[in-house]
Amino acid sequence: MAYDEKLADRIRDALGPELPHMIEKKMFGGLAFLVGGNMAVAASGKGGLMVRTDPETSGALLRAGSVEPMVMGGRQMNGWLRVATEAVADDDVLDEWVRRGVDYARSLPPK
Repeated sequence: MAYDEKLADRIRDALGPELPHMIEKKMFGGLAFLVGGNMAVAASGKGGLMVRTDPETSGALLRAGSVEPMVMGGRQMNGWLRVATEAVADDDVLDEWVRRGVDYARSLPPK
């Protein structure tokens, strides 16, 4: 499954003035948005949104509903979340998730 191009456009809109400082890169069948070489968010090739968050707070975010841990190669990736497409149908909600991912990616050392 290819990533949702409309969701990618909405992510770009949510990034607004951040967009010129981001790098877009096709990764894992989706389209990732990176800050300083660190992935912040992505339109997932499996549908929905992938968000990188602080591993210390990701457990609380999982209880928000329509959010599940990211699993790659059969392993749960701590600090990586998959947010269902329907959960980010509202632009304000998408903006919150995008901001979370960007803020966390900014907190990491550049690659």
